[in-house]
Amino acid sequence: MLCLVPTPIGNLEDISKRSLKALLEAELIFCEDTRVTKKLLNLLAEKYELDFSQKEFKSFHSHNEKEILNSLTKDTFTKNVVYCSDAGMPCVSDPGATLVDWCIKNEVPYDVIPGANAVITAFAMSGFTSTEFTFFGFLDHKGASRASKLDEVLNSSRVSILYESPHRLLKLIEELNKKEPSRTIFLVKEISKLHQKVYKDSAENLYKEFVNLDIKGEWVVVIEPKITVGLNLELDDILPLDIAPKIKAKLIAKLTGATIKEVYQQLLDKMNK
Repeated sequence: MLCLVPTPIGNLEDISKRSLKALLEAELIFCEDTRVTKKLLNLLAEKYELDFSQKEFKSFHSHNEKEILNSLTKDTFTKNVVYCSDAGMPCVSDPGATLVDWCIKNEVPYDVIPGANAVITAFAMSGFTSTEFTFFGFLDHKGASRASKLDEVLNSSRVSILYESPHRLLKLIEELNKKEPSRTIFLVKEISKLHQKVYKDSAENLYKEFVNLDIKGEWVVVIEPKITVGLNLELDDILPLDIAPKIKAKLIAKLTGATIKEVYQQLLDKMNK
């Protein structure tokens, strides 16, 4: 059968007993990058006094997946086969989905072990009380497609989660500041690693802080949803009403599910512009 194994996104101790057992029993390991997986197994072997020798490794990534899939037969899976990406959960902004689809279509049994995932971890860390989110992965680097997708993010009634590299994080924050300076943004750097750090503030304040920083590491960006009332009524429709801001905040929070504190702060930000 095939077993998809999540690997630590930072701290080695995030590896589960099930994942270690699957890796120990694996005869063939498909990897996003064989060098990365071999290095991980060496570290795990040293830490937990395990033996991962006598394994066959094959790369499986976006550039060779069609070739690998065409070479597979059911006999490939008469042995214990594992797939793991470089870090985190396979198939989530990582390769692996086409391998799972092949198994489904060819009636090959497979399993996915739960484990470390930056999206879910960042969502839990953000403190946003919404129960719904949309994961957008990495935005396009530039062009109309990037602008269109960013507008979709900012107009979403759900929490939006993005991945971003250190080289483009400031660009993203600058874009958010230009479009929605009062929107609350949560940023987390290097989840579960030694230099993990979190930020939560308006896009405007974050841009002022980050424009002078030496930005390093991998980032997850969590964006507050657009506050709307019903299907057509929006926050800007509530602002002109001659009622106290706290009453407005309670009304909007009741209808949208957002917290009164978050709505009240947004009202104040808009009123002070």
